[in-house]
Amino acid sequence: MTQPAPLAGQYALVTGASRGIGQAIALHLKSLGAFVVGTATQSAHASQITELLGDQGVGVVLDVGQPDSIAQLFEVLKERQQLPTILVNNAGIVCDQLILRMKESEWDQVINVNLSGAYRLSKACLKQMASLRWGRIINISSVVAGLGNSGQVNYAASKAGIEGFTRALAREVGGRGITVNTVSPGYIDTDMTHVLTEEQRQQVLAQIPLKRLGEPKDIAGIVGFLATEAADYMTGATLHVNGGIYMG
Repeated sequence: MTQPAPLAGQYALVTGASRGIGQAIALHLKSLGAFVVGTATQSAHASQITELLGDQGVGVVLDVGQPDSIAQLFEVLKERQQLPTILVNNAGIVCDQLILRMKESEWDQVINVNLSGAYRLSKACLKQMASLRWGRIINISSVVAGLGNSGQVNYAASKAGIEGFTRALAREVGGRGITVNTVSPGYIDTDMTHVLTEEQRQQVLAQIPLKRLGEPKDIAGIVGFLATEAADYMTGATLHVNGGIYMG
């Protein structure tokens, strides 16, 4: 007898799904049987997500930094009976600058998208998850939350905040069958690392015990695990997936 897919019947919302880690996560959750709603900030990218996911998902436009945008999306998902039982808070931005030159707007923008966005989306999903007494919230952090990085006080603060947010929320909602965990990637071979010069790349590789950059699939596989029943008894955790550069 054929076994059902691990996430058959589940609805997953993956933010920032048009490329890199988010795209890999969306495709992996699809392969596990979930119907995936992937978000992008531009309609052209949302259309590409729809094409990529086929009949097992859809791309939608969403700005996680705007409460109205989230409210509008959830009205649509409610009408379609596609309210998420799995949420992956992956969308994030960088606005790097030394703190003495950093404008308040550059600080506020990064915190608003990376941290407040996760708060807003988690809150929006919790009513449905609580009614089902089952849910998965998976937040994407970064190795810089533990290591720090010059020129990224806003980004590091937002990602460290995500990890604290995860632990506190896990305590709040665990009694309702909802788990909340963080995946903290290291240096992954995506657009964000393609800007490194060859010299910078070699400096990074020298610090990584596994001597390679990660790939988006390395993160997607861990997210998939956290979404399935195999991780039923794991909550409030931060999983470091970084080739050993930070062993927190």
